[in-house]
Amino acid sequence: MMADELDQLRDELARLRAELAQREREAQERARELERYAEQLRQASEREHQRAQELRGSYEATVRALADAVEARDAYTGKHAERVAAYGLALARACGMPVDTPQIEFGFLLHDIGKVAISDAILHKPGTLTGAELDVMRQHPVIGDEIVAGIDFLGEARHVVRSHHERWDGTGYPDRLAREEIPLAARVFAVADTFDALTSDRPYRAAASFGAARAVIAQGAGTQFDPDVADVFATIPDATLERIRCTLA
Repeated sequence: MMADELDQLRDELARLRAELAQREREAQERARELERYAEQLRQASEREHQRAQELRGSYEATVRALADAVEARDAYTGKHAERVAAYGLALARACGMPVDTPQIEFGFLLHDIGKVAISDAILHKPGTLTGAELDVMRQHPVIGDEIVAGIDFLGEARHVVRSHHERWDGTGYPDRLAREEIPLAARVFAVADTFDALTSDRPYRAAASFGAARAVIAQGAGTQFDPDVADVFATIPDATLERIRCTLA
């Protein structure tokens, strides 16, 4: 091989090495740039997550304040809404419902929000309501639905607010829905609500035992309650329910 050919090869090799070095530098710079972008995205994601948490906290505080306002008009129920929400969430989980978003809990907490529009004369009447008074009282699910209708973050909560007095056999109110026409969250709530009502002290009666309350729910399966939901409720241990009652006594 002639000297000039060797020089050409050396020049070509040097050029290739220089080009490779340049490409490595460019690749390293791109890698650093991608790392910067990744860090910026991570920070943005963390900020967004924090804002979402703060917003959710604000929503929850608002919902609990509304629930407290309702219960303040009916003081003897104590922490009824919070207990029902806790019982209802335990039952919803056992039924396989997704409870990772707060919509269902919000519905449980605000189920009686419509009672804010019911007069004290009816709400606190010591005796039996007249037919006309009962008609007014039975409007509270509709009123509650109207209250939460324009609030985006309470969208699915409306199902419980409007339908928590519907019955499996279609004789409930306000829409006389039957069976699967009733939203599942409302069917779950109906069982949890009855359990809490029976196992809580009232001015006119003492609290029933868990066993007695379970018997009432089992007896109402297929008429008042979704039989499948009632069956699932029967599998929840007393210890789980007792922890909820003691925490929210």
